[in-house]
Amino acid sequence: MKYANSTELPFLLLEFLNHIYVVKNKSSLTVEEYCLDNKLFLKFLKLHKGLVPSSVKIEDVDIKDIDIEFLKNVTLLDAYTFLSYCKDVRNNDSAARARKVASIRAFFKYLTLQRKLLDENPMEELETPKLKKSKPKYLTLDEAKKLLSVVDGKYKERDYCIITLFLNCGLRLSELVSINYKDIRDNNTLYITGKGNKERTVYLNEACLTAIKNYMAVRPVDQVKDKDALFLSGRLQRISPKTVQKLVYDNLEKAGLGGRGLSCHKLRHTAATLMYQYGDVDVLVLKEILGHENLGTTEIYTHIVDEQLRKASELNPLADVKQDLPKIPPKVNRED
Repeated sequence: MKYANSTELPFLLLEFLNHIYVVKNKSSLTVEEYCLDNKLFLKFLKLHKGLVPSSVKIEDVDIKDIDIEFLKNVTLLDAYTFLSYCKDVRNNDSAARARKVASIRAFFKYLTLQRKLLDENPMEELETPKLKKSKPKYLTLDEAKKLLSVVDGKYKERDYCIITLFLNCGLRLSELVSINYKDIRDNNTLYITGKGNKERTVYLNEACLTAIKNYMAVRPVDQVKDKDALFLSGRLQRISPKTVQKLVYDNLEKAGLGGRGLSCHKLRHTAATLMYQYGDVDVLVLKEILGHENLGTTEIYTHIVDEQLRKASELNPLADVKQDLPKIPPKVNRED
């Protein structure tokens, strides 16, 4: 873990991060997010409580001396003041602030329940900012085909294979870059380690198998620095997430699909939507394919298609054609 022996963190925060990494089996990325959020919160508290000169930049505040006596005096109001700072000064949107709430609550829950250092959890009633409900962006079937058709250049076999796996398998970016070629099995399946180190098997269709075969035919062999990695960069090491993001953005632009907020993750949304829309895939099966922990996360794709069906019905040219029946006077109740 990145922060396993960090000297800049308070001991209790470091202990908490090791706990969620080892015991709770959180991914390295989640641990890093929890670390950054709680670090910022503690730095803010020292500034807010006047324990360092106000002229000191928040990034330069030293927090390694924070102990349980300091944390015992942290209040719910402190947390809400911090969230106001994040909104007004750091321009964090509701999603970013919601993540900070989750990080702070997890830390103080650990101090209260696991370590039993706090008699009461001051963050138990800390509320999550209301999130705007937004439907995921995705490509239509024709747009997905257009994206694949424009892939070209020095690494065209690699880039085509990457985009094909995104669009057919619904992989996360972190999952794609971590693929080793030995993860591709003889029975045409791909072994994936997803969020929280959860394992799942992805079945490869003909498009994926052909794209992988074409890429492996040109994949460098000599002087490769990470011999296990499936996808290599120009420097012959495992391809980085930033490189994958750039090649996806570049090809979206080339296909005339730029400027719509599309990304690698939106290609995952595309795979899920197309499977549900055209593949007659049950939502429970889709949940397993995508590696979702909760069914509610998967059900958003059913809502997308339901909304499309509703709009299609409304756009039917016969939608406004109604039978012209003679008006029937309303019945009047008369007393004899």
